[in-house]
Amino acid sequence: MIISVPKETYPGERRVALVPASVPPLIKSGSRVEIEAGAGIAAGFLDEAYRTAGAEIVTDRRQLFQSADVVLQVRGLGANAHAGAADLDSMREGLVLAAPCDPLGNPAAVRQLAERGVTLFAMELIPRITRAQSMDVLSSMATIAGYKAVLLAADRLPKMFPLMMTAAGTLTPAKVFVIGAGVAGLQAIASARRLGAVVHAYDVRPAVKEQVESLGAKFVEMPLETTGAETAGGYAKQLGEEFYQKQRELMARTVAASDVCITTAAIPGKPSPRLITADAVRGMVPGSVIVDLAAERGGNCELTKADQAVVEHGVMIFGPTNLPSEVPTHASQMLAKNLTNFLKLITRGNELHINLQDEVVRGTLAATRKEVVSPQVRDLLGLEPLKTPAEGSPPVDHLAAK
Repeated sequence: MIISVPKETYPGERRVALVPASVPPLIKSGSRVEIEAGAGIAAGFLDEAYRTAGAEIVTDRRQLFQSADVVLQVRGLGANAHAGAADLDSMREGLVLAAPCDPLGNPAAVRQLAERGVTLFAMELIPRITRAQSMDVLSSMATIAGYKAVLLAADRLPKMFPLMMTAAGTLTPAKVFVIGAGVAGLQAIASARRLGAVVHAYDVRPAVKEQVESLGAKFVEMPLETTGAETAGGYAKQLGEEFYQKQRELMARTVAASDVCITTAAIPGKPSPRLITADAVRGMVPGSVIVDLAAERGGNCELTKADQAVVEHGVMIFGPTNLPSEVPTHASQMLAKNLTNFLKLITRGNELHINLQDEVVRGTLAATRKEVVSPQVRDLLGLEPLKTPAEGSPPVDHLAAK
C-alpha cells in the first residue's frame, strides 16, 4: 500500500499532513510512504528528514496522486475549493482520501470526489466519542487556535495581562471575555489565565460551567432558555433569532466591561451566530481587542472581516480563519497523529480494511463507490437517504488495483 502526502496548495497554508516521526511506523507495517518535494518545509520539516525516516520524495505531483492508494491532506478539495480543483484529474477511481474537507460547508465538493470514484473520509465528521478523541482533527486544531488567539490579543492590547505591583504603582489585570467554551474556548481561557488575566466565559450550554470554573474563570450566567442547545455529537446547535437577539442584549454588558473578547461560537455547516453587535463594540473602551475565531463563516461580531484586522470605534477586531497554520510545526504534529491513528482503524497491516460496522469509520466516510454516503451531506445535497449496512454485514476490504 502506498500512502502519499502532497504539498498543500491553499494560500498561506503551512501545515503538512505527515511529519517525519510519523513515517517509520507506517513503513514498519509494510506500507510505502511518498512525500511531495517541499511538502513539509513551511512547517520546519525538510525533505532530508523524510528521507532519513524512510519516505520517498516525489517531484511529480500528478504521479504522486496516481500511484497512491491513500492520500493524506491538511485540506482536501472542499476546504481548498479553488486550488484543490487542479488535483481532481489526477485522482484515479479507488483512491482513498483522508482529510479535512469542509463537507457540511461545501457538500458539492464531496459529490465531485464521489463522481471521480474517490473513497473520501472527511475528518470533520469524526464522531465525538471517547474512542475517537485521538483522531479528532477539529479538536486538535481548535486547541491551537484558542492558544494563538490569546497571544494575538495580548500582543495588540495596550495593556499587560497580569496584575503587577511595581515601584511605579499597581497595574490592574486585563479582563478577558471568552464566548463559547468548546475546545478553542477552553484553551483560550487556560492561556489567558496563565498570562494573568481575569477571565469570564459564556456558553449556551450550561453543562460546560464546571469546565470553565475548573480553569479559574467565572461563568457568566444569562437568564435564557437553553434547552436543546447541544447536538447529540456535542456541538452547539443553531437556535432561533429571538434567542440570539436577547442573548446579544445581555452579552453587551459583559463585552463593554472587557478589555479582550475572544469569540469561538461556530455551528458546523451554518453561518456563525452574531453575538456582538456594532453597538456593543461601541460600548468597549478604545484600545480593546476582539479576536473572532468564527470569522470563516461570517463571524460572531457584526464588524468582523475575514482575514483582516479592522479598527472600529477604537476597537481592534481580528478575523483570522487559519490560526493553526501560524503554529505549523506543532499543528502538523497533532494533525499527523490524528491521521495516522485513523489509518490504523481502516487498515490491517499494509492493506485497507474498511469496516462499516465501526461507528467511527462509518461516521467519517463521506463518499465511496461513486456515491455520497454521509447522511448529513446527502441531506444538504437534497439526495434521498441510503440504506444503512445491515447489522452483521461483513467489513469492506478495499484496495483498488491500479
